[in-house]
Amino acid sequence: MSSDGDPDCPGPRGSDPSGTPFAQLDPASLRAERSSQKWSRYPADVLPLFVAEMDYTVAPEIRSALAERVAASDFGYLDGQAQSPLAPVFADFACDRWGWDVDPGRVHLATDVSAGVVEVLRLVLADRARRGAATGTRGRVALATPAYPSFFEMLEELGVEIVEVPLAVSDSADGPTATLDLAAIEASFAGGTGVDAFLLCNPHNPHGLAHAAETLAALAALAARHDVFVLSDEIHAPLVHRGVAFTPFAPVAEAAGARSVTATSASKGWNLAGTKCSLVIAATAADAVLLDELPPEVGSRASILGVHASIAAFRDARAWLDRAVETVETNVALLRQLVADRLPGVRITVPRAGYLAWLDLRDAGLGEDPHARILAEARVALSNGRAFGAGGAGHVRINLACAPDTLRAAIDRIAALPPVREGATE
Repeated sequence: MSSDGDPDCPGPRGSDPSGTPFAQLDPASLRAERSSQKWSRYPADVLPLFVAEMDYTVAPEIRSALAERVAASDFGYLDGQAQSPLAPVFADFACDRWGWDVDPGRVHLATDVSAGVVEVLRLVLADRARRGAATGTRGRVALATPAYPSFFEMLEELGVEIVEVPLAVSDSADGPTATLDLAAIEASFAGGTGVDAFLLCNPHNPHGLAHAAETLAALAALAARHDVFVLSDEIHAPLVHRGVAFTPFAPVAEAAGARSVTATSASKGWNLAGTKCSLVIAATAADAVLLDELPPEVGSRASILGVHASIAAFRDARAWLDRAVETVETNVALLRQLVADRLPGVRITVPRAGYLAWLDLRDAGLGEDPHARILAEARVALSNGRAFGAGGAGHVRINLACAPDTLRAAIDRIAALPPVREGATE
């Protein structure tokens, strides 16, 4: 692994955001210490760079907060009918980082963002049915693809019809760039029976796309015009890269007269997925009334440890977050150089937020199913682009929240694969 003198690494040289030497983030060591899906799904010879979970050591402020709760035996149930102490803390963070004036009274808890999305969309569909505005017998929800695979699982749980609207992809000097296809979105809103809701990923996963403010304003105008509810998943928002602006959708929606709720969490920004705590936030007064219909169990099923971990994250661990972003940016630059040097034919959509990168392998000579071949022969586990919906085939998503040498090892293994000859079968 990299030494403490690695000049490519920010902060304490050669270390993660907490100052843990990268040498201690060796995959073999992490596999011995951690029990999450990332380290338990595949055999020990596989480098796991698939699930969105950081290798980095959790911020000391969060570890301290959790240790205090454990020492106090504070493992009880949350009160789903009371305002959470996390609400004003998040509001302060949102104001400081994004200029978003959040009313804590519009903030509710959920176990995780997936649960928040599902429960809010249940309310939206029921409300539209009461008003006679629902589309079809099951409801229709649109989303821009390729998109986070769990979105499809959430929508399948609801039983709605899924309307995929592919992103608009173009070439630039930095490689492929993606944006919302507003014309196609408008066509989905206006055509046929229309749609009930649009599931926005802001920033967009897997591309690391931080949507431009004018793009979101145009989306909000379309939603208002066609009476489409927008559910904005903003879980990656704290990880927007330096010099890149993040625009929360809620104030944009409110200004346009559109209905919207935001779902977010500290889980991606501070590596807290297993602590099970998220927030759902109403954009407008009408949306606040809608969220008041959430069953109390939605909030009470969140974890009390997750609440305290999230408070420590948003309030006390902002410096750790900034170091994490800087560390990820260094790995983005490293990946770009490694791909240019070692993987001809591979095209990267350079992320501007988050720690995930989207790779187009269709011209890399790796066969019809590059994900399967990389896993079977190179022993590197990436996320399969096919699972991300329309436009994802032939692509993979790679996790960059790891030590630089872990990333180097993964690219070395992939580069060693012999190309598939044209016309040959795999």
